[in-house]
Amino acid sequence: MGAGPVGETIDPTRHRALGTASRASILELVRDAGGGLTIAEVGERTGLHPSTARSHLDRLVDAGLLVKARASGGQPGRPAWRYRAATGEAPAPAPYRALAAALLDHLARQGRGDVRAEATRAGQDWGRHLAAATPAGGNPVDTLLAVLRGLGFNPGLHPTADGSTEIHLSTCPFLELVNRNPDAICALHVGVVRGVLDHAGAGTSGAVLEPFGAPTACVVRLTLPPSVRPPA
Repeated sequence: MGAGPVGETIDPTRHRALGTASRASILELVRDAGGGLTIAEVGERTGLHPSTARSHLDRLVDAGLLVKARASGGQPGRPAWRYRAATGEAPAPAPYRALAAALLDHLARQGRGDVRAEATRAGQDWGRHLAAATPAGGNPVDTLLAVLRGLGFNPGLHPTADGSTEIHLSTCPFLELVNRNPDAICALHVGVVRGVLDHAGAGTSGAVLEPFGAPTACVVRLTLPPSVRPPA
């Protein structure tokens, strides 16, 4: 007997999110902008009031069609949200996702203090644990790459002309959690990076995570002493 045609199951949430021409056009705009767009940029390109643009963008985030994070571009202060198209990335191993989800729920219930600072501290402890379970490499950056690879980030090493080191994370295996609390989950990730480097003896003060720091990746920027830099 024939099995019939094969098709994609309709997702009602996504179907409703694209139920207006405005949201459909905004989604296309963001997808065409490799580095993502801010609320102000969407407003400028569509003529929509910022509050209306924000409402449409967050509706697309809730539907899993966009993901948002704060991208400062290296500038001081609290940056604006930047929205980027979600991709069909492979998720992190289920135990890691469950652990991260439990942490976010715990932080939300606490309701006090700086959530980003708390998530960073928790990430550092987690990073030290993951580094301890990773076979020792010849360089702390090798250990960090191994941990990030194991989590499903698909990291790529990018040495720079000024002597710093960049690691591009071309996938986000925790994407569904980023949409729940972008500040906390990104802080958790930078904490993991710092915890791994601390365990490997490289120090942590020069490690930052820039969401959407490259057109198709988030960027980990490391300032390391010459003794622990990876070979060029």
